[in-house]
Amino acid sequence: MSQLRLLPSRLGAQASRLLAPHDIQMFNWRSRSSGPPATFPSGKRGGSSSYMEEMYFAWLENPQSVHKIRGHHVAQLDPLGILDADLDSFVPSDLITTIDKLAFYDLREADLDKEFQLPTTTFIGGSEHTLSLREIIRRLESTYCQHIGLEFMFINDVEQCQWIRRKFETPGVMQFSSEEKRTLLARLVRSMRFEDFLARKWSSEKRFGLEGCEVMIPALKTIIDKSSEMGIENVILGMPHRGRLNVLANVIRKDLEQIFCQFDPKLEAADEGSGDVKYHLGMYHERINRVTNRNITLSLVANPSHLEAVDPVVQGKTKAEQFYRGDAQGKKVMSILVHGDAAFAGQGVVYETFHLSDLPSYTTNGTVHVVVNNQIGFTTDPRMARSSPYPTDVARVVNAPIFHVNADDPEAVIYVCSVAAEWRNTFNKDVVVDLVCYRRRGHNEMDEPMFTQPLMYKQIHRQVPVLKKYADKLIAEGTVTLQEFEEEIAKYDRICEEAYGRSKDKKILHIKHWLDSPWPGFFNVDGEPKSMTCTATGIPEDVLTHIGEVASSVPVEDFQIHTGLSRILRGRADMTKTRTVDWALAEYMAFGSLLKEGIHVRLSGQDVERGTFSHRHHVLHDQEVDRRTCVPMNHLWPDQAPYTVCNSSLSEYGVLGFELGYAMASPNALVLWEAQFGDFHNTAQCIIDQFISTGQAKWVRHNGIVLLLPHGMEGMGPEHSSARPERFLQMSNDDSDAYPVFTEDFEVSQLYDCNWIVVNCSTPANYFHVLRRQVLLPFRKPLIIFTPKSLLRHPEAKSSFDQMVSGTSFQRVIPEDGAAAQDSERVRRLIFCTGKVYYDLVKERSSQGLEEQVAITRLEQISPFPFDLIKREAEKYPGAELVWCQEEHKNMGYYDYISPRFMTILSRARPIWYVGRDPAAAPATGNRNTHLVSLKKFLDTAFNLQAFEGKTF
Repeated sequence: MSQLRLLPSRLGAQASRLLAPHDIQMFNWRSRSSGPPATFPSGKRGGSSSYMEEMYFAWLENPQSVHKIRGHHVAQLDPLGILDADLDSFVPSDLITTIDKLAFYDLREADLDKEFQLPTTTFIGGSEHTLSLREIIRRLESTYCQHIGLEFMFINDVEQCQWIRRKFETPGVMQFSSEEKRTLLARLVRSMRFEDFLARKWSSEKRFGLEGCEVMIPALKTIIDKSSEMGIENVILGMPHRGRLNVLANVIRKDLEQIFCQFDPKLEAADEGSGDVKYHLGMYHERINRVTNRNITLSLVANPSHLEAVDPVVQGKTKAEQFYRGDAQGKKVMSILVHGDAAFAGQGVVYETFHLSDLPSYTTNGTVHVVVNNQIGFTTDPRMARSSPYPTDVARVVNAPIFHVNADDPEAVIYVCSVAAEWRNTFNKDVVVDLVCYRRRGHNEMDEPMFTQPLMYKQIHRQVPVLKKYADKLIAEGTVTLQEFEEEIAKYDRICEEAYGRSKDKKILHIKHWLDSPWPGFFNVDGEPKSMTCTATGIPEDVLTHIGEVASSVPVEDFQIHTGLSRILRGRADMTKTRTVDWALAEYMAFGSLLKEGIHVRLSGQDVERGTFSHRHHVLHDQEVDRRTCVPMNHLWPDQAPYTVCNSSLSEYGVLGFELGYAMASPNALVLWEAQFGDFHNTAQCIIDQFISTGQAKWVRHNGIVLLLPHGMEGMGPEHSSARPERFLQMSNDDSDAYPVFTEDFEVSQLYDCNWIVVNCSTPANYFHVLRRQVLLPFRKPLIIFTPKSLLRHPEAKSSFDQMVSGTSFQRVIPEDGAAAQDSERVRRLIFCTGKVYYDLVKERSSQGLEEQVAITRLEQISPFPFDLIKREAEKYPGAELVWCQEEHKNMGYYDYISPRFMTILSRARPIWYVGRDPAAAPATGNRNTHLVSLKKFLDTAFNLQAFEGKTF
């Protein structure tokens, strides 16, 4: 008799990593009948083989571990029966139980009926402690090789693996009451008949319907029901367009007439935002969950066609909702993300989002991911669309269990979804439900899929819909009658028809019905709209002084800081005493003053705690104690709002999307994302284009997110110079040819009408004011700030407390205040500029002694364009040539934006000449000498008072 040890030797090092340590334990395969132990293939008996060889063959003879690890490879997952979910038709020999296989191990058919002692690591026996080998194999195959395929043995946590085994191996766990089955059938009826109704009424419209995966509706409702039962009060969903209308109708429970009205071709564009299609819009709804009889809030976040782009946005919004509710463990607020199989595998933002899942300042304490696995992406076969066996393999990087399930087995789907919701609540970790289904129609309803997948779609055309399959099953077992089934269909059809009638009678739709994050009470005061005014952004001097003192101290005892940091803190103290601020201290005072007023501030990005240029130092690190930190900003006042500053993962796309979602949750917060260098926003361009620039136009989605983009030509090369201001200005919606009417509230109303605000501040005080204005405005707009690099420590880039105290405010334009302004009639040239180049111009003007002949005016707010102030400045210098000077190349930067606006405001009577670098392909040179030569060249041109004489515009 021999007790054999269990070890995954056959799979080598990979399997050794996959199996948890608790799998390497004693497994008693002793037969109750007498007889010698089995002979190993090598011919050696168990007692005489070497220890390692014995373990090796023990692994071969252990069906439990083989099924747990690899059973999903042979599970019957494809409803069509033609594809392998893992793209591989090979069946591991370990999983084949044949006479030849038995003979290989010196076993005979009769041995299958011998009983064996069950190990403690399995739950297949239930209350039984011994089973025949035949029954052991049958139960393992039933658990791991049928309509559910489980991937979880890569998780290196004993408790978690045992939890999953218990949920799936225990006999009888997938038993449903008659009432549960009837509810499931009713949900399938609603899901399928909704799609049928749309197909009948709007056969030539794109709907991106759910046909082929109708089970997704009861799947999502099960996750929500189970989560509500466990205390969840708020569920935030993100999904692509396939099935979105069905989710809105049957999960969120949006009024059907509101959906049907969106199909009306006569619906005015004003009622649809910019006319964004109905299967991209979001929704917010508070209702009673009828299963748990508890209140629940459901929010479906609007998203573009960029599929997975919504993932980090949902996570950020979820994190914010948890933060404002004090839900640190995610027991009240959760997220559900729905994915397509090709997008889940193909889009990198999925990976970026997964890697935020366990980071302290980004975790949402687990997300349920539901993959609608169409087994095709657009027209691309999955074998051409991914290199991994499954589309879900990306989830393995965070040890998320993956539950594959045949979507034509509704009960299996519902059970898996229930377990997924329990997993998320129990372990606060991500989990993936892979609904292996098919797409009954093409990529959309107008598509012909037979062009590219003829064999698949021949089978699909023969495929019996899941509703009929399940209804026939319940009718056969007597759970429902045919009459009850037909009555359920007729009832929902009547609901749809009545809603269709109402949608034609009432043209009451407005985009507000599609908001995913309403801000009740923000836009109104006592029921009346807020006035279009903005209070002064200055603050009392004693508040500035107090913040400066805290910023220059370490408010924790026995805390050892770096000696270099001590010098920085002393410098802050000195500035506070002399009533001056640099860039970093101005930011500190803006944040601190908002915290005093109860405004939560969150700053996120790479290196933001210290600052890429080592200027910020908002988090102090004890030099003697590992991971002991101090955030002085959180020690300003006893009852202040919290300050969150967090270094992000090395991600722009995912993190910017996350912060955008965070800013959606509440208007009473300042949420900022800082790029390590301004041009790094390139890899987050999708979020900028699809959500930030167009959010209000497409979805009436106000958002106050702030982008801090370090920018400036410093001779550092093309990769670390330009934040590409031309791109942001090109997407600004103010009209260059429209001459504005200068009303009393022009400044604020202009901000209200724009899609975002673009600034390039040249003083710390103006940076301070624009941050505070962002929160004090009666509405929210994204704010793009081109922040400096060399100006962080430039001796001239300092501001006085006098420019920040009560009564002061942001200056859209900073006019000339030197000698030239004293006698404007004598000024021969007026140079307009923005940002850092101002200091280069001032230095050059001084060196040439032209202070009285050349005036320099700074444009601080570039978009929306300050027409009124520019007009005033130009009129102040009637005899001066007008010049626009920028350090960026002519085809970049600001010139193409400001030039037509100057012509509009000056009625084309006076030209504005360009001075700057010549057009180029790259934003900057990497050669220091070339940089200095080009700088000297355009500065010489700027102050050559004969440069434009005789030239025509």
